[in-house]
Amino acid sequence: MKLATLLQDHKRPQTLHKVLIVDDEPGVRASLAVILEEEGIGFYEAPSGARAVEIFQETRPSVVLLDLVMPGMDGMETMERLKEIDPEIPIIIITGHGDVPTAVDAIKRGAYEFLQKPINIEEFKITLKRAIEKLELEREVKRLHSHVETSIEGMMGRSEAIKKVIEQIQRIAWSDLSVMIQGETGTGKTLVASIIHNLSNRSRGPFVKVDIGAIPETLVESELFGYEKGAFTGAAKRKKGLFESAHGGTIFIDELENMSTYVQSKLLHVVEEKRIYPLGATRPVEVDVRIIAATNEDIKRNVKEKRLREDLFFRLSEFIITLPPLRERIEDIPFLAQRFLMEAGEELNKQVRGISKEAMDRLMKYPWPGNVRELRNIVRKAVLLADGEVIRPESIEFLFGDSQDDVIDSPLMPLKELSTIAAKKAEKRAIKKALEMTKGNKSRAAAILQIDYKTLLTKIKEFGLQP
Repeated sequence: MKLATLLQDHKRPQTLHKVLIVDDEPGVRASLAVILEEEGIGFYEAPSGARAVEIFQETRPSVVLLDLVMPGMDGMETMERLKEIDPEIPIIIITGHGDVPTAVDAIKRGAYEFLQKPINIEEFKITLKRAIEKLELEREVKRLHSHVETSIEGMMGRSEAIKKVIEQIQRIAWSDLSVMIQGETGTGKTLVASIIHNLSNRSRGPFVKVDIGAIPETLVESELFGYEKGAFTGAAKRKKGLFESAHGGTIFIDELENMSTYVQSKLLHVVEEKRIYPLGATRPVEVDVRIIAATNEDIKRNVKEKRLREDLFFRLSEFIITLPPLRERIEDIPFLAQRFLMEAGEELNKQVRGISKEAMDRLMKYPWPGNVRELRNIVRKAVLLADGEVIRPESIEFLFGDSQDDVIDSPLMPLKELSTIAAKKAEKRAIKKALEMTKGNKSRAAAILQIDYKTLLTKIKEFGLQP
């Protein structure tokens, strides 16, 4: 197989790589050119360092073959100039026997490799091929990072605060370090955990989510670690725990602050020994999992207040990511709102295409105690309530009670109470609208609202919406 075929770029777009030959000796340039021509590889020639810089700026070759000893601008200075233009460019130094120490110094300064004159043709081909592969790998990694960053921005936002979070995700995802995510309810902790898993070497393994707050305290241990048949009354057969189910992948433990100190001690042993003891088991079960934990509260305060064991904290917090609340990155609100608008329009089959300036101003001023999750729910309800193609202030008035100014300026109403009142009004209006859209069909209304039928009946009675 010709070297040109091996060096062809099979990424996007398909091109042939070209080489820049820099040497003041015409004979050397001609010899290298013959080899490249035989292999079907394009090339440029430069008789001096200054001319090499000019050609490089115009053509951007994939590899540079650079002589060290040249009159005027020598090889070292030329390399520095080329690296300023493109730090990633592989530069292969061509040197005589007496210049080997200088060539070694050039590698320390960023050259890819050096070849001694007279050049061994097979060695030259192998070195060139590897230089190209290195360049392509670096470009592909850079492209993937750019793609990942764009994708995460599309999900989380484009503010400087989120960009810092994205940088942290990209830095930590590839490793097997345990991660602690802290942030208020609705800031996207589960999303970040899933992104880390999907970018990791464990992405083909399972991603198991555990919401400690949703599991009765008496069942947490058996849910996490499993149990053997006969371990307790009702244990009719062996059951895998969530840790065993996550073997080879990632386990995400949400609301860690709700875990009892007893279960924390059990979890510490799992982290240290990488094995679990199901209830009733006489032998341990080996588990290979990456742990990502999350908390709605300040982690270090929990440790200080002894709600979280200090030794467990150190084990689980090899890397900490703090998610900013939405009120501290309000520049993301228009972007996220438009994204949720499109999702809701498709889901509810409504042609709502935008948000008016007045409505967006209100969204920007609201404190968002429920963060991104609350914004998504509000936009979804607004789409449901909207009568036209644009969401106007009246479609989100439930968010602010009777008067937006009263909500923003009143210091007398606790934030949690305010959120409850707004939620109740939102529920009532959304249920009423859903019933209108379905002409009283409660099953269809429940499906639109994503609640079960019995819950809808209870809400209808609570809000006095009985026909």
